[in-house]
Amino acid sequence: MKVKTTRFGELEINPSDILTFHEGLLGFENLKKYFVVDPGDSTLILWLQSIEDEKVAFPIIEPKIFKPDYIAKLLPADLNGLDLESLSNARLYSILTIPGNVVEMSANLKAPIVINSTKKVAKQIVLADSKLTVKHEMYKELKTYIVNFSSDDSTRTSFAPSIALESGDLKSTQDNYARLTSEM
Repeated sequence: MKVKTTRFGELEINPSDILTFHEGLLGFENLKKYFVVDPGDSTLILWLQSIEDEKVAFPIIEPKIFKPDYIAKLLPADLNGLDLESLSNARLYSILTIPGNVVEMSANLKAPIVINSTKKVAKQIVLADSKLTVKHEMYKELKTYIVNFSSDDSTRTSFAPSIALESGDLKSTQDNYARLTSEM
């Protein structure tokens, strides 16, 4: 299936990758169908792209990446609404706000996106925890994670000798990493 997007051009997606938000997202209740785009860069940021409106795409990230102690306490009604018994079959994302000054980037920890990975249904859930905010400044935490990850040889994936990278692919990966770390 081909989907036109303003941010990524025309993409070929598998219909099984389509996520249904029965209630839409806050402020976008009329848009129900989305898919996750991994732009393949080193930023760890994914995009939740609408199928119904090519202009609507939200940057998302797993909150555990920059806030390892993040816990989304869902009510039984929230789990039932997603046909989940626990979060073990779920993926959890925060929507990001990325202003012109990337240092001011923030994540919405108060209303995460919860995806039932098996059933391909999703919902944005407003959590009752009053300590969570919709604009959690997370730039420094994300930078720390990336720096620690890139300097820890035990967490790196090594390529098997039979896998050859095109020199352009390696250069692109290095450029993306250099750009990301220089922005931080």
